[in-house]
Amino acid sequence: MNTKTLFLCLFTAALSIQMIGQNKQGGTPPEVSPMPMKPQMTEIWEPEVEVVVPAKKLGDAPSDAIILFDGTNLDQWTSQKDNSKPAPWKIVDNDHLEVVPGSGGISTKMKFGDCQIHLEFSAPDLVEGESQGRGNSGLFLQNRYELQILDSYNNRTYRNGQAASIYKDEAPLVNAMKSPLEWNTYDIIYTAPRFKEDGRLDAKARITVLHNGVLVQNNTVINGITYYIGLHNYPSAHGDDVISLQDHGNKTQFRNIWLRKL
Repeated sequence: MNTKTLFLCLFTAALSIQMIGQNKQGGTPPEVSPMPMKPQMTEIWEPEVEVVVPAKKLGDAPSDAIILFDGTNLDQWTSQKDNSKPAPWKIVDNDHLEVVPGSGGISTKMKFGDCQIHLEFSAPDLVEGESQGRGNSGLFLQNRYELQILDSYNNRTYRNGQAASIYKDEAPLVNAMKSPLEWNTYDIIYTAPRFKEDGRLDAKARITVLHNGVLVQNNTVINGITYYIGLHNYPSAHGDDVISLQDHGNKTQFRNIWLRKL
């Protein structure tokens, strides 16, 4: 036992004795503490905080991140239609990923729960369609809960279906979308739902999202599995699961996707 720990133990014992004496005398605290507090009494030194090296360029992955896509390959992804097959989307110029409409979504090989995610996306260069028909995709956390990806730049749609909404659940606080020829960023803090031993819901999922550096979801409660029709709910307990990107028939583009387990 080091000197500081011994000192804290003696201080705690002395304080306990003092409190017992006070209780016997009616519980009145002394006007002056028998042992004045010192700065060292509230200093915690061990264990030392782990070092993580941040990226040199803002938005790039820190040293402890799992790289899900860096422009070079899709080794971390599979076809959502058949997870025994490789992801069917197209890598462009060893730089970014583009949805191949009609090929189906893609899912990570690894499963995740609580996590921090960075993702960059762009609407198709050619602006076509309107409302939900422009640059539509989605990020599905635990393969169930959708953070909407959409070209919401000068494109009106229902508020709980636009970019950065929890789809058909919670609208974003503001619309921070950039133009179709620019890249957007999502920085996400996701807390997975908790379930009791008997399978009942204990705590709903929560999410915080920065869209292009702007707070758009602030520790928002996710009310359940994303449904296109019907109210969202938590029908059954589950654990960690894959992250999916949606094929919604638009050539939405992605780059620089990384994740940190929390």
